[in-house]
Amino acid sequence: MVLDAVPAWLSAAWPVVPAWPAVGSIAGGAGALGLAWAIRRHRGRPGVDWFLGVFAAQATWCLSYGVGLLVDDPTLRVLLETTTWLGVLWTGIAFLGFALEYTGRSDVVRSRPFAVVVGFGLLSTVVLATNPLHGAFWTGFRFDPVFGVSTVSYALGPWAYLVVAVETVLVASAVFLLVDTLLSYGPLYRRESAAVALSSLPPGFALVAWTLGVGPVPQLRLAPLMFVPHVLLDAYAFNRAEMFDRNPTTSRAAERTAIDDLADPIVALALDHRIVRLNPAARRLLGVDAASARDRPLSVFLDVPITVGEDDEITVNTGGRRRTYAVSTSRLTDPNGTHVGYTVVLSDVTERERRRQQLEVLNRVLRHNLRNDAGLVHGYGELLVERLDDPELVRMADAIERRSGALAALGEKAGTVESLLADADPVEVDVTEVVEEVVDEARERDPDATVDLTIDVGEDGAEGAERARGAEGAGGSTARLRPDALRAVVENTVENAIGHHDGAGTEREDGGAWVRVTLRREDAGDDGTAGDDENAGDENAGDEEPGRFLLVVDDDGPGIPDHEVKAVESGRETALEHGSGLGLWVVEWAAGALGADVAYADREPRGTRVTVRVPVTNGT
Repeated sequence: MVLDAVPAWLSAAWPVVPAWPAVGSIAGGAGALGLAWAIRRHRGRPGVDWFLGVFAAQATWCLSYGVGLLVDDPTLRVLLETTTWLGVLWTGIAFLGFALEYTGRSDVVRSRPFAVVVGFGLLSTVVLATNPLHGAFWTGFRFDPVFGVSTVSYALGPWAYLVVAVETVLVASAVFLLVDTLLSYGPLYRRESAAVALSSLPPGFALVAWTLGVGPVPQLRLAPLMFVPHVLLDAYAFNRAEMFDRNPTTSRAAERTAIDDLADPIVALALDHRIVRLNPAARRLLGVDAASARDRPLSVFLDVPITVGEDDEITVNTGGRRRTYAVSTSRLTDPNGTHVGYTVVLSDVTERERRRQQLEVLNRVLRHNLRNDAGLVHGYGELLVERLDDPELVRMADAIERRSGALAALGEKAGTVESLLADADPVEVDVTEVVEEVVDEARERDPDATVDLTIDVGEDGAEGAERARGAEGAGGSTARLRPDALRAVVENTVENAIGHHDGAGTEREDGGAWVRVTLRREDAGDDGTAGDDENAGDENAGDEEPGRFLLVVDDDGPGIPDHEVKAVESGRETALEHGSGLGLWVVEWAAGALGADVAYADREPRGTRVTVRVPVTNGT
């Protein structure tokens, strides 16, 4: 054994610790197994499973080499050398998989290029196992002991050089990803990323040096011994820096949501509810900058419930004002679907809540106070009409009675509005039955008015009672929609036509109120129009639009004032454009609940045509 060219520190270690290369190698393997045991509780989090694979490969590498240094049997020594190379082969592959998943790139792990890397590992495993047949990994295997251990020497084959080169590239790529994370996210993951990146350098350099024959003792591999500092650095990352409690996957997943561009305050949290990212709106709400808030619990700034799938509300004093925020919490996942944190969205609903309260109060006043008071006034008006003899006073009392009735009806409309604005599921409805019921009620309510009804929903185009109820295929009178909304549309269009008639109509000889309701079913391929030839006055009446009911309400009244139609079509009431009641608004909101379109047009020589197109989303 020649030791005169061996460095002094290597020679000095021999008498102090007998078989120290084996002891150091086994210590590196034991340390890898200890770290694997320590992080097993984090399984399922990004990178953990791959890191367990790294430790398994490292333990195989170190323990096989360390035990092999104590073995003199040639066959067993070859077997241990083979498993040592197996550990070398899979360490780099597993380490790259860890780096990709840990830094939020788990989609790359499932990609074809990474599959090629794994395929190379499988192929190399086969080549390694069959080395005695071809010598692609090594030839000339012989014992070459040094420092009292069974070191060996052999000539490396081309596949061994290829494996070391590929593994070096894989480890370098993984280190690059970790360094990139360190530079991209600043101090948030600095300790973890730096520790793991540095831990791979000692064994990596030692492996390359041995492969190239650099060093005074070429038959002794120092790479397994270099896993001792490797293990110490990894232990620091796992324990001191809490590596898997907060990892870059959370920040990278938060980036995909483009939270910086949203007006609502949004906070990305790690699994332990610590802040990893927040957008400018959230920084303004919390009153802190990003550096001050990062890595601190959200509860330090806001008492926000972190409950996935449940919406909550909180009230915050900000800028000298009380604001109400709706809190929505969702799971933050990486591309592989792994739960890595939470996204908390705080939507400012202050104005919405204020409007809701105002509407509730107004609705309560209209539906209760106004209805009760109007009923009382209406009753007194009836008594006055019966008891007064003076025609002028009777006329006044009659006006009181009529106006109080109108006010009571206004309260009922407020209830209808509340119902329409609430969420409700559509159901299967016989449209013709609803229309007929509303028309019959209008005739009973105003017996002096003429309300004609024409229905054409059957396959054969029959009218009135001779229609196909619920026919399969084209035509038919049933559809899946909200019956309250359909009733509101028909009821208010007919009521408006009768209620605002001025007694100077052209359809009746006496000029009395006249209304015609036409219901038509149009399906794919239809080319007709709703109603009679007067539909030519509506430029949209003959449009081909498959799958819809066409409801047309004609009257010969004075027409709807332009400013009222304009107010409804613009979607807002103004001082100069205001409606005289809720009727048109109820039609508009009910049509919205049906997904229908409403159009208003003038009739000749006078009157109004209201056309409502109701789509059939799940009809007959």
